Formats: sequence, C-alpha cells, structure tokens
Amino acid sequence: MDHTSVLALHDRDLREGARPDGPGSRVERVGGVVRQVADASGWNGVLWSDLDETDADATIAEQIAYFTALGRDFEWKLYGHDLPTDLGQRLAAAGFTPEPQETLMIGEVTALTLDAQLPDGIRLLPATDRVGIDLVADVHEKAFGTDSARLRARLLAQLAAEPDTVVAVVALAGDEPVSAARMELVPGTRFAGLWGGGTVEAWRGRGIYRALIAHRARIAADRGYRYLQVDASDQSRPILERLGFSPLTTTTPYVYEP
Repeated sequence: MDHTSVLALHDRDLREGARPDGPGSRVERVGGVVRQVADASGWNGVLWSDLDETDADATIAEQIAYFTALGRDFEWKLYGHDLPTDLGQRLAAAGFTPEPQETLMIGEVTALTLDAQLPDGIRLLPATDRVGIDLVADVHEKAFGTDSARLRARLLAQLAAEPDTVVAVVALAGDEPVSAARMELVPGTRFAGLWGGGTVEAWRGRGIYRALIAHRARIAADRGYRYLQVDASDQSRPILERLGFSPLTTTTPYVYEP
C-alpha cells in the first residue's frame, strides 16, 4: 500500500469530499473549510481545512461564530499533516480543548489478517433494530464511561433512513452484552470506517475486540470496499498493526463549547 497516495485519497474522499454521516445532517463548503452541521444529537464540526498563516485565525473565529449562533458545541478534527503547522496551537488559543490524540490507521482489506475467531462462549448478534442498538449503546457506556444517548439516536436514525451505510454488532456471553462495535460504509468511495469498538473491562484481553475487527472487515470485503479506516487509541493500535493496518498520520479532536 502506497501510504502517501492512500492518505491523499482519504483526505479527498472522506474529508474534502465528505458526505453527511446520517439523516438530518448536511455538509457545507465555506471558504477554506468543509464542515458538517447536524441537530443536537448529531456530530457538528470541521472535517477539512485549507488554511495558511494569513487566514487561519480569521477562519477559526468564523467557525466559532457560526456554531455558537446555532447553539452547538463542535469539533475541529485536526490531522497531523494539516496546515498551518501550528493550527493546533491556534485552536487552543481560540478556546478549543484538545482531546487525546489518536492514530489514523488504514488497511487494505485484501491484505489484512482476518482469521481472528471469537473465544468460546461468545456469539455475535447483528444490531438491526431498537433492541440491538440499545445493547450496543449499553456496552458503549460500560466500556467508555460516557453517555450514549447521542450514539443511540444516531444509529436508530441511520438504520431507519440509510440502513446500507452502517453495520452494528454486539458480542454476547450468554445473554450478557460484553463488547460492541460499528462500521460506517461510505457509498461512492473505497472506504469503510471502523468505530466504537469497545469491550467491558471484565472481558478484555480475550480476543473479542480483534474478532470484531475481522468480522467487520469481512463484511466490508463482501460489499466491495477496498480500505478500512480507524482512528486508533494507543490501546488498539498494536492490535490493528498485527492485523495489517498501517499508521498514516495522527488525528486530534479539538472541541469548542459555546
């Protein structure tokens, strides 16, 4: 895999050429930024920017004013290769708060190791209705310690309006949900994204996370997608590298709350 060309393709298709990530969202191209605008339960933020030292501060101020007028907190999704090189410092100076840095990892589906199997006693349940989505959201809250109301609303809306763009799955030990994950499929591109993979603490270290990656990768391959993209934490990066994913750059969410 040519890392430089794949990163450029990622930026073109998923950032500069982004599509709304669900019903009720829209993508706007204004000046030097591409942003998504959604309702209170959706994701609001800047996906891509083409800035330099002469216009970065003014553009940042414009985005703050725009989202503040909507009453929305929003995220500026900053990548390690974005310009100007001090964009992160400029965002922080304007009042944004950086969240933990992650690594953008991409794998070519045909080159990945997809033989990971679930441990004994674990079965997978596709989440295709409200009951399944509730299980996914419950795991998300237990695994990450965060409220899952937005995730639950978004997944239900996607399944109702655009079911071919999302795959959600939950791993069960008996009837107990112990791990969950989803995959976002981007029609018209070669990319599918792996998101939200989490396992409750008592069940970590048994290979469930790895098996969920392989499960979703096989689905992406069956549907004709060439690349899988992940924003990987420090904990998941080694697992992804063993499966064949490559680190291409970093990504840091900068969050602004009006």
